[in-house]
Amino acid sequence: MEKIYSQSAGKIRQNKHKLEKELNVKISFTGKTVNIEGRAVEEYLVSNIVEAMELGFTAEQALLLKDEEVIFEKINIKDITKRHDLARVRGRIIGTHGKTREHIEELSDCFVSVHDNVVGIIGKSEDIKKAIQAVTSIIQGSKQSKVYSYLERERAKSKQKGFDEDLGLRE
Repeated sequence: MEKIYSQSAGKIRQNKHKLEKELNVKISFTGKTVNIEGRAVEEYLVSNIVEAMELGFTAEQALLLKDEEVIFEKINIKDITKRHDLARVRGRIIGTHGKTREHIEELSDCFVSVHDNVVGIIGKSEDIKKAIQAVTSIIQGSKQSKVYSYLERERAKSKQKGFDEDLGLRE
């Protein structure tokens, strides 16, 4: 049995039945502690899903972690910048009305969530590298337009690579 302290136990309570059914575990609560019973692999997976949900991801987005190709990464803003105006840095990542975050999600095919001084990213392994680079660049002060250009170039490269492989043009 694994025990996890969760600030957002209410969010997990709301999705308890869905998580139990999808992951084949038994979830119970003691205050803000989430108790997970199941095989070790499922317990580990649920702990990652709970951690993702605490960062603001929906249950559906967090459940994508069941797929072995999908990865969950966290970036601590304080580890990347020495700036003290972290609210402004978070604002740059999110953008006006969430536009920057949405563009990063769309261009990298990943999900991005900002909570306190941590940025969470869920996506496939080949896509998550691009999203991490984009978020890191914005934290370090790069212009959003430069980050979008980088993501568009990377997306075009990966599409071209997949297109060439499909046609068998490369050996």
